[in-house]
This record gives sequence, structure tokens and C-alpha cells, in this order.
Amino acid sequence: MSVGMKDLAQLRNAGAMATIVITGATDGLGKAVATELSRQPDTTLILHGRRAERLSVVASELAGSIAAVHTVQADLAELAQVHRLADEIRALTDHVSVLVNNAGVGGGEPDSPGRELTVDGNELRFGVNYLAAFALTEDLLGLLDAGAPARIVNVASLGQAPIAFDDLTLARGYSGQRAYGQSKLAMITAGFRLAEKLDPSRVTVNSLHPGTYMPTKMVTEWIGYSVDSLETGVNSTLRLIQDPALAGVSGRFFDRDQEATAHPDAYRQEVRERLWNISEELVARAS
Repeated sequence: MSVGMKDLAQLRNAGAMATIVITGATDGLGKAVATELSRQPDTTLILHGRRAERLSVVASELAGSIAAVHTVQADLAELAQVHRLADEIRALTDHVSVLVNNAGVGGGEPDSPGRELTVDGNELRFGVNYLAAFALTEDLLGLLDAGAPARIVNVASLGQAPIAFDDLTLARGYSGQRAYGQSKLAMITAGFRLAEKLDPSRVTVNSLHPGTYMPTKMVTEWIGYSVDSLETGVNSTLRLIQDPALAGVSGRFFDRDQEATAHPDAYRQEVRERLWNISEELVARAS
């Protein structure tokens, strides 16, 4: 991998264990990133998954790793479970060095191709890909500040679609691709807003498109072919997690390993504020 193992040691406070939380770590990019990080000394991994059996497989495969590995289970389609997930993480550690919001639902197969609502009444992709990450990040901000200098890494996409503020559940004109794009633009936009709120010397927030149609199960079954290698996505994500050159760099969007420009709406302050306020309301309503 392109980023050396010593880089996490350069970033964390002297004598402190690097604690990295990765959502959606039982398959695809999340699992591959976790596997690379499991080879790091002085590192604790807290790996999230939706299904207990998949978490057991990951725990078994990473048993004996240099890093300490813990697993936590939650269905991110239910915000109450997201809050419980944060509680479980707080029970495991007193600080978080890196939060990787990676878990997500794609735009079609093998994920549900039709319009679905979560138990909280949110459109499924908006709920899982965006609101769950928003809620978990808010819940863990105290631990991230305690782990300063810490990083929040949002795994987003170049596939972005305008946020339908007057029809967030996309009752009109629904498509899986549109829902997916809306959720990813929301993730990037809220990341920009959070970066404005936080001291970048303590916690940074960046989003990335890790790679195009990497050969994950989701892409293989949905798209049927790949473009970028999984290694491309892993390297791009690891760079945001631990590259010392990105210390203090916040509020950016990256296309793989290059800084890029997101959808124009992400840079509109009124869109950032409106999304933030609505997100706070939706998360509070489910508490």
C-alpha cells in the first residue's frame, strides 16, 4: 500500500493508541481497509457490521492481528441502533483517532432496487448512507476531540444528485441512482459544514470518491463490471486516514488521491445550512 505503517504513529499523541472506527467493515472496501490497518502496531480497530455472522467471519480472519480488533453490530437503517452503536463504541474506548463512515447502500442490486423507507420514515439510501453517518459522527465528536488530532473520513462518490429538500423521501421521480446520488451529496455537504464548525488542528473532516466501480460484491452484482481495482480504493482511503501531509487539511473532497470539486450545491452556504438543520431535526425526532 502507498501509505506507510509509520504514518499513524506520527499522527497520534505520544504514547496514545490509535483507535479507528470503520462502518461497513464486513465486506468490500471497508473490510479491505480494515485488513490493511490490522497490520499496524499500537492500533485498535472497532469494526462495524450489520450482520452478526459476517462480523464473526471478520473477527476470525483478523484474529492474531498486530492491531487489537473489536466488532460492533448495528443496522444503520434505524437511528436508534446508530445511537446504541455510539454507546457501544464509548464503552470500548475513551478516544477515537479516525472515524471512517464507509457503510452504505448502492443504487440497485444486490441492495433493494425499489423505493423503501426506514423505520424512521426516511428514504433508505438517505437514511443509511447519510443520516446514519451524520448521527454517528455527532455522537462521537467528544471521543474524536479526545483523540485529537483526529480525522473523519466520509466515503462518498462522484455520483452526486441535488438534494430534494421538498421531497427528501423521493416520493416523486424515484430511482435508485438518484437516491444514491442525493445521499452522497448530502454526506459531502454536511462534511463541509462540520469542517467549518471544528478546529482543524483537532478534528478534520474530508470526503472522497475512493474509486470507480471497484470489484466489490455490490458492484459485481449491480453493475456487472469493474473499472478501478480495490487496491485503488484502499490506497485512496488510507491516505485520508493517515497521511501526515493531510494533517490539518479539512473540508475537502477528493477523487481518489486528488483534491476535486464536488457538485456545486455543496459549496452553497444556504444548502449547507438547510441540510444541517433538517438533519438535526430528523436525528432528534428519532432519539
